[in-house]
Amino acid sequence: MYTVNLNDMTQQEFLDKYWQKKPVIIRQGFKNFQDPICADEVAGLAMEAEVESRLVHKEGDKWQAAFGPFESYEHLGSENWSLVVQALDNFSEEAAEMIEAFRFLPHWRLDDLMASFATPGGSVGPHMDNYDVFICQGSGKRRWRVGDRGEHVEFAAHESLLHVEPFDAIIDDVLEAGDIVYIPPGFPHEGVSLDTSMSFSIGFRANSGVSLMSAFADHLIDNDLGKALLTDPDRQVVEHSGEISNNDFESLKGQLQGLLDNKDVLKGFLGNFLTAAKHELDIMLPDEPFDLTEVSNLLTSHAIKRLGGLRAFYFEDTVEQGTCYINGTELEFCQDIAPGVKLLCNQSMIFPDDLGDMAYNAAFVELVALLLNQGYWYLAEAE
Repeated sequence: MYTVNLNDMTQQEFLDKYWQKKPVIIRQGFKNFQDPICADEVAGLAMEAEVESRLVHKEGDKWQAAFGPFESYEHLGSENWSLVVQALDNFSEEAAEMIEAFRFLPHWRLDDLMASFATPGGSVGPHMDNYDVFICQGSGKRRWRVGDRGEHVEFAAHESLLHVEPFDAIIDDVLEAGDIVYIPPGFPHEGVSLDTSMSFSIGFRANSGVSLMSAFADHLIDNDLGKALLTDPDRQVVEHSGEISNNDFESLKGQLQGLLDNKDVLKGFLGNFLTAAKHELDIMLPDEPFDLTEVSNLLTSHAIKRLGGLRAFYFEDTVEQGTCYINGTELEFCQDIAPGVKLLCNQSMIFPDDLGDMAYNAAFVELVALLLNQGYWYLAEAE
């Protein structure tokens, strides 16, 4: 199990001082850190079609980038290239454990865990991100330069690479195994590998208002909602037919605002939207479907573990009414198993001791059987 060492800061002190405010290096944030996955395994994943990956290198002074899957890497030589694999938490149980160290942040903000392998001189170039990121150095060393937030000019160094023009560094240091650099959105940065190295990035993203509104509109259409027409039975004669009066503007705004003010509709959308998988899941279907008696017995002897990358959330004021959201779908359940559902959403692994009497609740056993048979949770040996 990974634990972040914040160097005499509490988690709240870190959030108060640095979160979305300024970058910081956390020396030995992971003590005695070892790569949870080796470079050859990362390279192997990048050969799979369902895994999102990217190669970045330079030919002379020109940046090059290509998207996987890849057949080989021999043509790249031994220097100046980098391989990035997205959503590593979906495909590596060991690597996904790193995310557990950041449970002091809400999981709905999580984007994914990214792995980066680089040869000496390898980099993806100077760039800015629109998300918060904790970059954890694995084997090898990388030099990181981070600039201040400001009016930085971005440009396309390649059709697949958005870079930022040269910047003055407020952080310029070398990270070794176990060191972590936290970088908020909008701070330009560049990491260059000093030798063959690995790094692991845990990203936290917030959606823009535009993306939320677009997805909300799709939700309304898909669910046949929001079709009521604007009505104005008390309409008065107008003097200027080309004018949109303040009263009409308020009516139109109210029509849109009414959709946002409908908490049931909005929560249904947000629950589905925020739990929808951002990358393809590596579903673990059982060899044979579990029956209820089998699951009831297993809950007292085995742990159950959530599939890597699977999202399961609830709203604090509706979970007790029997509603949660898993993998983009609203799930209704018996209200008296709400404590068990909270465990499923809050913990990636649940042990028999966590469940107490819930392990004998027929409704909870039925729900767990459904989730096991969907491949969303799977059995693990209880320690």
